[in-house]
Amino acid sequence: MKAKNILLLISLLTFELNAQKLAQPQLGSRSAKILKKSGLEFKDLNKNGKLDKYEDWRLPQETRIQDLIAQMTIEEKIGFMLISTSRLAGDFSFQQNAPKTEITSGFNEEDLMQPINMFTRKPLAVPNMGAAGTTKGVMTYNLRHFILRANTSAKVLAEWSNNLQALCETSRLGIPAIVASNPRNHITADASIGLSVGTTVFSKWPGELGLSAMRDLKLTREFAEIAAKEWSAVGLRKGYMYMADLSTEPRWARIEGTFGEDADWTSNMIREIVLGFQGDKLGKNSVAMTTKHFPGGGPQVGGQDSHFDWGKNAHYPGGMFDYHVKPFIAAINAGTSSIMPYYSAPKDKNMEEVGFSYNKAIIQDLLRKQLGFKGIVNSDTGPIDMMPWGVENLTILQRYQKALEAGVDIFSGGADPTMLLETVKKGLVTEARINESIARLLKEKFDLGLFENPYVDVDAAVKMVGNADFQEKGNLAMRKSIVLLRNDAKVLPIAPKTKVYFETYFDDGKTKTPAKTFKPEVNKWNLEFVSTKEEADMVILWLTPNGGSLFSSNGSPIELQLSKNKIDIGHVNETTYHKPTVMIVNYTSPWVIDEVDNPNVKTVLATFGTTTDAILDVVTGAYNPTGKMPFSTPTSRKVVMENQSDVPGFMKPKGYALFKAGDGLGY
Repeated sequence: MKAKNILLLISLLTFELNAQKLAQPQLGSRSAKILKKSGLEFKDLNKNGKLDKYEDWRLPQETRIQDLIAQMTIEEKIGFMLISTSRLAGDFSFQQNAPKTEITSGFNEEDLMQPINMFTRKPLAVPNMGAAGTTKGVMTYNLRHFILRANTSAKVLAEWSNNLQALCETSRLGIPAIVASNPRNHITADASIGLSVGTTVFSKWPGELGLSAMRDLKLTREFAEIAAKEWSAVGLRKGYMYMADLSTEPRWARIEGTFGEDADWTSNMIREIVLGFQGDKLGKNSVAMTTKHFPGGGPQVGGQDSHFDWGKNAHYPGGMFDYHVKPFIAAINAGTSSIMPYYSAPKDKNMEEVGFSYNKAIIQDLLRKQLGFKGIVNSDTGPIDMMPWGVENLTILQRYQKALEAGVDIFSGGADPTMLLETVKKGLVTEARINESIARLLKEKFDLGLFENPYVDVDAAVKMVGNADFQEKGNLAMRKSIVLLRNDAKVLPIAPKTKVYFETYFDDGKTKTPAKTFKPEVNKWNLEFVSTKEEADMVILWLTPNGGSLFSSNGSPIELQLSKNKIDIGHVNETTYHKPTVMIVNYTSPWVIDEVDNPNVKTVLATFGTTTDAILDVVTGAYNPTGKMPFSTPTSRKVVMENQSDVPGFMKPKGYALFKAGDGLGY
């Protein structure tokens, strides 16, 4: 017998032995018939009455992927390379002046056409289809990657997910969908679409900065594992998160979504987050992570964000480009499924000045070759038609060509595949190059087990999401996230029976009375809560500065002083003037607090998205504070203006920081 035949026989025998060891996976089917072979069951996804290789869960994954690629038309492949918003019935995300209606588990069949760049608010050369009507998107445009923006019940989310997967199953090849979301588990000040969904039915945790401030990697891992269970229960299997960017430029408006300025600590956080959501490798219970924004979106010129043409450039005046790449190396080593480049064009003589999604040196040379990343490169929303920084003079087809040559696998923000399809049909990009991206995208779906069972148990989802055990962990995290920065007069912990005036201050631009007196409905703290500061022994003042949403930017210089962020300093100084004061500042940015000029303010705490109950537990000593600052806060506007955007605060010159990253006291 020839050696070639012997090897083939050994290979077949090995396959049969491995197949015998494989357990029958649970299959989820609505319309596809079940095929039976050797006592095992398989889904006939392409409805041809026979078992194709891509339908055979016993086969090596690469075999299944290549078989499916061979069966896909170029139109099916191109639709597969777009990820766009998908809207539920009654869900009018991104739609101006939309009616307020109940969101249900049906489909929104309306195309969302956007003639205006929703970020820069300038007219687009060609209107963008931000979302396609669901049935048309799946059946005509061959879309299989979606971003869910809606904030509704677990029941509705799970039912809608099942409805979407059932629709996909009726398509020619029965390829399932994957649904992504921005974070859904955090208390956040800026719950803008595209950043964070904000308060939801999912378990509530401090913001990302607060998770970092806990300095507890075990609890961070538990958070990610809990969130993954909630997400997968409703059919969310992909996260557009988390940010590995560093908060080295204090004016950057996206700092709230980071883990701070320390690259080594952020690397630790990112590792636990990825492993918690995904597991050691992607599987049927995983949520695939999209770590962003490569190679680090923090060092923006003037802190302006590259969603806008006035913030299109990143720069590295301190020569610390490599420092910003560190957390992405941790994400890659942990197995992150996808990485998202930012819009920014690097203002550096050693790099091509084009947006990172167009930058071959960044994606191919650095990310792929040097760092060894083999996963999906997912563009941020809209670099082709809305944020084409550095390639403004190229046509849409040429932009697609350049981004594909750079290494992008999937394009976010558009639901119409026409122009990308034309790019291939005109020969600007080969089908072989397209197949490389399709293979990566299919691998994620196969890894997640979606081809076997994309459906969820609605009743189980309702019980799982936001349950009391999960929330108990979240409540602990909120307490651990609070940082005691000053306790000079030793007024903390507050003595029992103390008369306390507790005021929260948040100006959302809509209310005439941003200052509100807080009295707990149930007093668990052995304090006397009074209605005026005059009758109090002590004042607690919780300030939430508000710089406005990232997307409200108009290019004006970014200021960090409290008075420039909707805090009435006169009110603060008057409120705290006569009584010992505990001043609490909610940090979504490294606020400059030098305008608070009052000898009574000798006690300062930092929060990063928490609750009044958690604060009261800390200030009374029911919970001894352990939190540490995730970033440094500047002493003045002057040092902010002089800072080097790529250098972390703890490395900046003496005199820069009022509170340094890592600062935090206990009792």
